[in-house]
Amino acid sequence: MLAYLCARRCSGMLPASIQITGEQLSPAEVQDISESLKGGRVRLLSIRGCQLSDRDFGRICRSVAESRSLAQLNLNLGVVSGLSRTRHLADALGANRSLHTLFLHGSPLLDAGLVTLNAALSTHPALVSLDLGDCMLGDQALGLVCGLLPPDGAKSGLRELTLSANPGISSNSWARLAIAAAHSSQLRVLNLDYNPLGDRIAGMLAVAVASSRTLEVLDLEGTGLTNQSAQVFLDMVENYPTSLRVLVLAENDISPELQQQIGDLLSEGEDDDDREAPALQPGSASSRALLPIRDKYQQIRDKSQPLAWLPHSNLSPPTVMLTSSLGDSLLAETEM
Repeated sequence: MLAYLCARRCSGMLPASIQITGEQLSPAEVQDISESLKGGRVRLLSIRGCQLSDRDFGRICRSVAESRSLAQLNLNLGVVSGLSRTRHLADALGANRSLHTLFLHGSPLLDAGLVTLNAALSTHPALVSLDLGDCMLGDQALGLVCGLLPPDGAKSGLRELTLSANPGISSNSWARLAIAAAHSSQLRVLNLDYNPLGDRIAGMLAVAVASSRTLEVLDLEGTGLTNQSAQVFLDMVENYPTSLRVLVLAENDISPELQQQIGDLLSEGEDDDDREAPALQPGSASSRALLPIRDKYQQIRDKSQPLAWLPHSNLSPPTVMLTSSLGDSLLAETEM
């Protein structure tokens, strides 16, 4: 393992990335990671699903605090396994100034963990992408998350937010999030898949999309929606100009006909954008429109890329993400 880390680090492309999954990290390996972080040689650190002692976790966090190069930190799948580790992470985020993207998917944070992290998250000068999927969050935590989506005219906030699979959040709190998303001046990607939202919350999210000048991706896969929700989204895309480019409705009780109508209308918006844009050379961003839907969406949301958030000008063309006629999800499988 240590030789692998050194090879990645010394490959001649600096800053480099360190990506390890599901391994038991020894103190020597942690030392190597820490020295690379402090030396400004790491831009992406992913230790998703890895096991290490509390002492070594604290050591990595202290190195994250000192790093001036780290842009993406992936601690998915239980690495932040308790409140003491959450405190270490909060201290690291409070001192770090370079991090753009933080993944905590599958960490048992609970509301207490978000309370611990909130001050560091809300004051971090560079953080724009946050994954809190499957973190056992409740209403108190979601209230704090809404504070990371400041309204127009306020400070900058998150551009990409993932809250997948947090079933302990109530409908009233999801409604509050919809209001925050509608007024956010930054949010472009909102992933709410596998939460029991239902048609009422979906209707509020449709209003949020219609109100937002920035929201481009909305993932509602497996959220308990019916044709009632689909009709609301259809009315929205048919009658109101929006920034929406990707809508994920897979694994819901929605007819293929309604999905097709929504897809056709979003595709018409894509065609209008293409006509207004200047001609681009072959191989440029516009050529990605010919890729399968999976591949295009992967470029927007691929969690394994060194920079999880790309500036608006670099996003691929609008994409429709719906279910196929067989009900299969077209959502690209991403690293969790």
